[in-house]
Amino acid sequence: MNVYDTLKDLHISLPPVAAPAAAYVPFVQTGNLVFISGHIAKKDGKPWVGQLGANMQTPEGQEAARAIAIDLMGTLHAAVGDLNRVKRIVKLMSLVNSTGSFTEQHLVTNGASELLGQVFGERGAHARSAFGVAQIPLGACVEIEMIAEIGD
Repeated sequence: MNVYDTLKDLHISLPPVAAPAAAYVPFVQTGNLVFISGHIAKKDGKPWVGQLGANMQTPEGQEAARAIAIDLMGTLHAAVGDLNRVKRIVKLMSLVNSTGSFTEQHLVTNGASELLGQVFGERGAHARSAFGVAQIPLGACVEIEMIAEIGD
């Protein structure tokens, strides 16, 4: 299964790596693991601002998480040169800007998890954490970071 063929079939173009907005790097590789810094949701090139449970509901949050997964794959491609080298998406950590009463952070994060499963097949099955938080930089609705294992 060629990852790029799957992306093409899904009509997905990978974006270039975004410049960091603070004092960090977009990714770090140590050994065969690549740690990708948190990516915030963007819509039309700008932060996708909103709070789940207030002015956004779960389906829109899932779209935002899916958009982040595309950005994360773009960064992973830049880090390793070929997404077919991915042995495993190891873990996602998802932060969902949400009200105190919103309890569907796990469902919002499925937007990213399900896309990674579509693109990488079994190699896309991963461990995951999903948290509700009071705020995310720039008011974004979702932020996700990723760890991937790379082979030869």
